[in-house]
Amino acid sequence: MKYCTLHLRQPDRLLHPMQRFIRNEDVVSYEELLAWSVRPGEPTEYELFYAEVADADRYLAAVEGVESIRWYRHSRVGDDSLYVFACQETREDDVAFRRAFGRLELIVVPPIVYDEDAAMTLTVVGQEADLGALVESLPADVEVTVEEVGTYDHPHATIVGGLTDRQLEAVEAATRLGYYDVPRTASLAAVAGALDCAESTASTLLRKAESSVMSHVVGR
Repeated sequence: MKYCTLHLRQPDRLLHPMQRFIRNEDVVSYEELLAWSVRPGEPTEYELFYAEVADADRYLAAVEGVESIRWYRHSRVGDDSLYVFACQETREDDVAFRRAFGRLELIVVPPIVYDEDAAMTLTVVGQEADLGALVESLPADVEVTVEEVGTYDHPHATIVGGLTDRQLEAVEAATRLGYYDVPRTASLAAVAGALDCAESTASTLLRKAESSVMSHVVGR
């Protein structure tokens, strides 16, 4: 069984209104789709998001203005982050996007991460041939970067067992350079340089690793 981590930048025409808000407004620096539930035959779905924002009120006002969202609940985490649990009508664009995964017998491993440009990073698990077919089947105007490919064989009994090789490499580099020192003695740019990747990619790798480790620490 293989996995593939993809970075996808969709054209504006394919963006959900909240993704468009992320791209066009300087409010959201980071967002994760943590979980989702789609019930066959029903026109609605349920989703749980975590977002880091410069202005929570503007973010919630944008959620309120999305026509497809029937209702939502939120919990603030300090002044600059929050969780949003939403029920919304399923869009045709989303149905078509998900159908490709089902047809190829693939599954997306949460979370799906959105950067400040609304580009998404996601990890997909399945057979190697299906993973390759997925990449080739994406619309031509979707910018695709394959960040990592490997065997999905990490044990889940240890704290680091849930990390990909690349995430573990990022954490090791950050620790070695002093990114986690108090006070911090290395920048995110330095970590990105050590990993030979963009700062946004380094940030995503570290955040995913931190989320996985902290979830294990608190027993979730």
